[in-house]
Amino acid sequence: MTRLFGDAMPEPEPGLDDAGFWAACAKERLVVRHCEDCGRAHHPPLPRCPSCRSTRLDWREPRGPAEIFSFTRVHHAAHEAVVDHLPYDVIVVAWPDTDGVRMVSNLVGGGEPRIGARVELVWERLGSGMRLPRFRQVD
Repeated sequence: MTRLFGDAMPEPEPGLDDAGFWAACAKERLVVRHCEDCGRAHHPPLPRCPSCRSTRLDWREPRGPAEIFSFTRVHHAAHEAVVDHLPYDVIVVAWPDTDGVRMVSNLVGGGEPRIGARVELVWERLGSGMRLPRFRQVD
């Protein structure tokens, strides 16, 4: 897959809380935080479980098929790197069987986004070796 927005788009800068997420992405593996005490999943990654405040957290792959929870079509550039790529779709992906975990990403591959449509994970390879999770609508 080619870069969605080209080389001018800044890449993510992993921090303390999300370093494990980006390390898994580099291996083309999508993970979310999971609490070892209460069993709840959450995203984005936080230093504590938002449900029980535990710090005993690990990383697990989301369960079940992903679907579009929400979306918007962007027509105005918020960054100079996207000017030549307008319009583009920003989607919120949900895994119905994973504690309401939702992830913001982009829809690739064309088509009209539809709430409830199933999506499959695809990886965007960046020049640095980092990978970004994107999604393609499958129904």
